[in-house]
Amino acid sequence: MKKYLLDLTVVSNERLSDRHILLKLTSPAALPEMIPGQFVEVRIDHSPSTFLRRPISINYVDRSRNELWLLVALVGDGTRTLAGLGSGDVVNCLLPLGNGFTLPSSSDESLLLVGGGVGIAPLLFFGREAKDRGARVSFLLGARTASELLELDLFKNLGNVYVTTEDGSAGERGFVTNHSVLSREVFTRISMCGPTPMMKAVAAYARKTGTACEASLENMMACGLGACLCCVEKTTEGNLRVCQDGPVFDIQKLLW
Repeated sequence: MKKYLLDLTVVSNERLSDRHILLKLTSPAALPEMIPGQFVEVRIDHSPSTFLRRPISINYVDRSRNELWLLVALVGDGTRTLAGLGSGDVVNCLLPLGNGFTLPSSSDESLLLVGGGVGIAPLLFFGREAKDRGARVSFLLGARTASELLELDLFKNLGNVYVTTEDGSAGERGFVTNHSVLSREVFTRISMCGPTPMMKAVAAYARKTGTACEASLENMMACGLGACLCCVEKTTEGNLRVCQDGPVFDIQKLLW
């Protein structure tokens, strides 16, 4: 898929929690084609300590408004600089990068999309595309506490939403793999993104139940183009570059 280097304009910058913002970006021309699970590399201007672009998952593409949404966790100087952007500011982005999730091929599919923390980001776009193809979509979303559950109303517009929190402040107490939905419903495919321990636990469940499963890895990425090799993952096919060969992998390829 062709890559583009674009100056995108900030439509809005919404604070979703103490540690998360939602950037909505647009362009005078139509945004390029993007696939759920892909990401962008964002240049951070006016941050002296930030030298490399920051990889950020594509949260949503609103074609009617020609908007690209980025859900950003504020974890360092670079992302905190993004939190200071306002309407009309310009953000330089390299996009779209990587390979995305497998989209459903028929309306017979029942998908469970599992996200932990800011790993929920690519699932909104994926859920929208899957629903548009007629698939039944459910979401299983986990967070430490209720205040860190993001975009719930948007997820609920697309399918059933199941929630876990570690402190029990929303949904069922515990981790996503503890949720009762896993013992009472059957899904044709699981797709997930989030902390590695969470994804390994979900992968173990998928293998046990014989459910097809994909994982979007969050290895440290620098260039986003496969040149620097800092995001390499050991797989059944040897060392693969997460940014170029992923970030989405069938779990059968992963040495988990």
